[in-house]
This record gives sequence, structure tokens and C-alpha cells, in this order.
Amino acid sequence: MGMRTVRLDDETEQVLKQFTRTTGWSVSTALKQGLMALREHVVHRAQRRPYDVYRRLDLGPRGYAIAPSTESRRGVVTALKRKRRR
Repeated sequence: MGMRTVRLDDETEQVLKQFTRTTGWSVSTALKQGLMALREHVVHRAQRRPYDVYRRLDLGPRGYAIAPSTESRRGVVTALKRKRRR
């Protein structure tokens, strides 16, 4: 079992005191639980791919694009026609 010395600023010290008072856990247990939660958070973020972020945007079928980027001229014409109809 390792022994560590940790320096906490005043705000963090107050949060730790409040947490240990509320839960009844020792400082060691509170820090251990915090490290375990941080590990899960970091592992979860590391496994996300750019597509995961894109998928959460939920733009619907074909997104919001009127035309593919290779046919941007057609998309502009379509957008202007739609705007004119209003």
C-alpha cells in the first residue's frame, strides 16, 4: 500500500471536509472513490470517437443539408427557390 502526501487549496479542503462529514467516509475512502470515478470518466471519454459526437447531434435523415457539398451550386438555387416561395 502506497502512502502519498497531497496538498489541497482551501476550497478543495472545504469540499473534502463537507464530503466526509456528509457521507461519514474517511478521507482515504473519499479520495479513493473520487479516483475511481475519475478513472471511469477518463476511460469513457477516451473511447468516444468523432462519429459518436456526430451521432448525438441527431440531425435527422440526411441531416440538414439540401444538397451534397459537391453540388453546392444546386443547393444554393434550391434554398433561394424555397425562400422565394415564403
